[in-house]
Amino acid sequence: MADPSFTNIMGVLAIAVAGPLIATAIPKVRIPSIVIEFVLGVIVGPDVLGWISIDEPLDVLALLALGFLLFVAGTEVEVSTLRGPLLKRALSAYLVSLAIAGGIGAVLGAADIVLTPSLIAIILSATGLGVVVPILRDAGLTTTPVGQTILIVATVAEFSAVVLLSLFFGEGESGVLGNALVVVIYAAISAALWIGLRGLERVSTLSARFERLEGGTVQIRIRIALLILFVFLVVSQRFGLESILGAFAAGIVLGDLRRSDRDDPGSSFWPKVEGIGFGFLIPVYFVASGIRFDLSGLLASPSAILRVPMFLALFLVARGVPALLFRRSLGGRVTAALALLSATSLSFVITATDIGVRIGKLRDINATALVGAAVLAMVIFPMAAQSLLPHSERIAA
Repeated sequence: MADPSFTNIMGVLAIAVAGPLIATAIPKVRIPSIVIEFVLGVIVGPDVLGWISIDEPLDVLALLALGFLLFVAGTEVEVSTLRGPLLKRALSAYLVSLAIAGGIGAVLGAADIVLTPSLIAIILSATGLGVVVPILRDAGLTTTPVGQTILIVATVAEFSAVVLLSLFFGEGESGVLGNALVVVIYAAISAALWIGLRGLERVSTLSARFERLEGGTVQIRIRIALLILFVFLVVSQRFGLESILGAFAAGIVLGDLRRSDRDDPGSSFWPKVEGIGFGFLIPVYFVASGIRFDLSGLLASPSAILRVPMFLALFLVARGVPALLFRRSLGGRVTAALALLSATSLSFVITATDIGVRIGKLRDINATALVGAAVLAMVIFPMAAQSLLPHSERIAA
């Protein structure tokens, strides 16, 4: 077996360093670094300069990066806020979005533009929480009421879309009822793990031992966090669910258990998790996504190119219109930012279109156009949303 090459990984890490430096070099234009990283990935990828390609080591690292991205996104969710009027409005907004997307899918299906209207509806109704979190982090909003509102809306949309995709378009042979049973079993396992970890946290002798093993060469909590992530990833794989569901659920469980650490300036746990994520793995995902983007395939199909702006507009309609439910509490500018961020989803679109093509429910031309529209949405919408969002300093003032 040939020795693995780390040349492509080195190139990706170089771009990860260059991205934020370029962003800070353009102070008058607030471009999220993730957008720059993605665009640079496209430029150095096979379809433009051809300097970097996705080989096996980079492919494995990018898959791990996607898992960690959703894992970190899950840790941002305040479980205690997932109740009451805000959760009801978030659920109502998603149902409105799904209804709008369903109507769009039905029209496109009647016009024979798409094969499976329900799959198109699920894709159009999704929000990319992994894109939303870095934007809110850059603005310092994740722990503010505004940030939590946006996070909850994005969480409900992301989680609901993943569950619906797993239920109705799972790649197994068990059908919808079988997939539903699998989701219930998965939820039970997640709850059991959460209860078990919560019980261990309350055992004073174990807590004291964890504190002693926190630093130095052991870093026990980081090891436990990564173990929890991979337990959920393996469970998802064994049950035939998407790994993004497992990574997201792992983040919610761990984030809820360690929530008190966020307010403890002496805690080193969360800075370490964020250092692994935002300092290493998460930039890898966005750069690798740019390298993977099939620009030549899109440019080679005039029909696909014409469908890109159509799907881009439909993303904004399906996810942006329900944001109006929050206008009274958020105000006009933040509501517009919520609409733009809600219409941004890349990893889910890539996953869903890949599944749709493999099971024969989605035409190649629509898959290419949907991914192209999702790419444009990720480049355009976060940049516009960032200019509309307040920063935590202004909120505090």
